[in-house]
Amino acid sequence: MLAALGMAIALAFAWPGLRQQALIGTSYAAQSGCTCRFVSGRDMGSCKADLKVADLGRTTGLLMLSEDAQTRTVNASVPLLASQTATFSPDRGCQLEPWPR
Repeated sequence: MLAALGMAIALAFAWPGLRQQALIGTSYAAQSGCTCRFVSGRDMGSCKADLKVADLGRTTGLLMLSEDAQTRTVNASVPLLASQTATFSPDRGCQLEPWPR
């Protein structure tokens, strides 16, 4: 019981930093994935491989990347922490959605 309480307290202190790091990481991953997929025309598998070499902090191993070819969007997420989407437009390139406040 005491160990669980200690873990909960540690998580409460670490949560804001993890969330910020996850938001930055998912933003980078969504932007990079969108550019890789819709500007460079590479397949999503090679775009995901690019993220493995990027140093995105403690959340790197948790990043998930997916695409919606119909809407030309790429979504990056770290479960329970952050999610970010980048949308491709021929005249503007890949743009991120605004960050949540």
